[in-house]
Amino acid sequence: MINETLFMMLIVGLIISFGLLLLFIWAAKSGQFDDSNKMVDGLLFDSTDDLNDAINKETKLKEAKEAKINKEKKASLEN
Repeated sequence: MINETLFMMLIVGLIISFGLLLLFIWAAKSGQFDDSNKMVDGLLFDSTDDLNDAINKETKLKEAKEAKINKEKKASLEN
């Protein structure tokens, strides 16, 4: 009786574990864990306006870096 119960518990546990492993692999492959900054930004900024301001600042910073790179490329081509 005890052996049968332990065997059944082992089988059920393996099935559940395998299902959770498949679920995790699917989530990783489909990009469910790709947005690593979402939770950090959510903790740093309280409102939607704050998040939009942060996105705008980030966009401006990227544009400034790209402009600087383009300016340097232009200067090196002229020389």
